[in-house]
Amino acid sequence: MESINFKDLPIELWEIKKFENNIISFSQVTAAFSQESIETISGRDKKIEKVSREIKVYTEEEHLKNGTDVSVELYEKLKASIFNLDNVTIKPKKKYIAFIGTKNIVDIRIQKNGIKIWFNLKKGQLDDPKKLARDVSNVGHWGNGDYEIRILNDDNFEYLLSLIKQSYKVNKK
Repeated sequence: MESINFKDLPIELWEIKKFENNIISFSQVTAAFSQESIETISGRDKKIEKVSREIKVYTEEEHLKNGTDVSVELYEKLKASIFNLDNVTIKPKKKYIAFIGTKNIVDIRIQKNGIKIWFNLKKGQLDDPKKLARDVSNVGHWGNGDYEIRILNDDNFEYLLSLIKQSYKVNKK
């Protein structure tokens, strides 16, 4: 259990139980909080140093550095609203920040003059009467899902949250 509590060691721990009739359950064990760096307990072990150089752990702070005051403020407002939904976790990736239920709900990329949001929904699943979302099902993109929105301000903020809630309903825990 302690193996997942290091802030700079990206390890997932899963508990697997086998029941009668060959029923199997999988549960991800999550850390309550990140404790210390793996370097603190490993000292100057050469093998640990080599592995640490090859493993890159991405942080939310690194993504925030890509934005301006306006885009970071917009992201923070959006993040607070997403966390008002139940059982949502955050996981920074290389190109975006993932907000996760059982699967990614939305992926957000902070840019200089706005934010890109990808909704983890298949083509045809998003009810978007204002037609703000772009169909990216046939083009390369970084986030999960077939819909992308780029926002520059909070003019359609409540509408945007209604779209996020659609993805949440499909991908929640």
